[in-house]
Amino acid sequence: MKVGLHTGYWSAGPPAGVLESIGEAERLGFDSIWTAEAYGSDALTPLAWWGRATSKVRLGTSIMQMAARTPTAAAMAALTLDHLSGGRFVMGLGASGPQVVEGWYGQPYPGPLARTREYVDIVRQVLERNAPVTYDGEHFQLPFRGGTGLGKPLKSTVHPLRRDIPIMLAAEGPKNVALAAEICDGWMPLWFSPKSDQFYRDALAQGFAREGSRHAGLGTFEVVSLLPVILGDEVEKCADVLRPMLALYIGGMGSRDVNFHYEVFARLGYEGECAEIQHLYLDGRKSEAIQAVPTALVEDFALIGPLAKVTDEAARWKQTLITTALLAGPSSQLEPIMEVLA
Repeated sequence: MKVGLHTGYWSAGPPAGVLESIGEAERLGFDSIWTAEAYGSDALTPLAWWGRATSKVRLGTSIMQMAARTPTAAAMAALTLDHLSGGRFVMGLGASGPQVVEGWYGQPYPGPLARTREYVDIVRQVLERNAPVTYDGEHFQLPFRGGTGLGKPLKSTVHPLRRDIPIMLAAEGPKNVALAAEICDGWMPLWFSPKSDQFYRDALAQGFAREGSRHAGLGTFEVVSLLPVILGDEVEKCADVLRPMLALYIGGMGSRDVNFHYEVFARLGYEGECAEIQHLYLDGRKSEAIQAVPTALVEDFALIGPLAKVTDEAARWKQTLITTALLAGPSSQLEPIMEVLA
């Protein structure tokens, strides 16, 4: 299992200590560093800024939200960062959810699977640079259908350093996971548990089996997943560190009817607990929602507690389909955690 560093979302401003953590990750031989975006900081600018201080680690977005950029704009960013980093860029894409797509970006959300397929098709055309880019899809048309009628097919002025920049898709539902296996070079689960390993293996297998799939199976395919690790003597105190984030994703990252993160946890047998957390969170009782997150749920999706416990439980994670585990945390904890996982 490879190890990467996830710098996480910004809150009111840049997270403290990131440069120190990135420097330590490079020193320790981490595979990659990753940046995120939601509706505050973007993923590309910090990656370029912080990535300049590195020379070996791969630089990935986890994730670039597709609604934030047209496919050609995303491809332009990929071409640019790949040149600037000497061929180290990894494009992680994701659809996000209707609250962000429609509420923040002002874009339509329906048809995310078809939209993703078209988006990736266009990005690959730009990266391959074989001909001027044209596309006549349901969601994207190049040149634009209508308007002045003066649009013309164009080809990137920049020649790609690599025509095969890896494209990874963030996905949680089985249909979207299968799509990642079919059209992308990797899959990025946000919340993963070893207990759901076979469920996702089956979903990926459906994508690999489709005609025209880019990969024949897991042997050449990456699975890059967040793996929260909190070291400490008291398990409950370690769980308390993650409860607020889990309560947010289960209870607040979506509506009562549409919350893809909620479904990930409910699918693992926590339907009743998730319903209670969501009810409390959306009712404005966030502290109660946080307290309602069971320790067992935290332990299913993270490694928490004393080093000996974490080392013992890490064995089940190493047997999963995950190829790269993304860590987040202070630089002082990276070395002991890497020794457990790598």
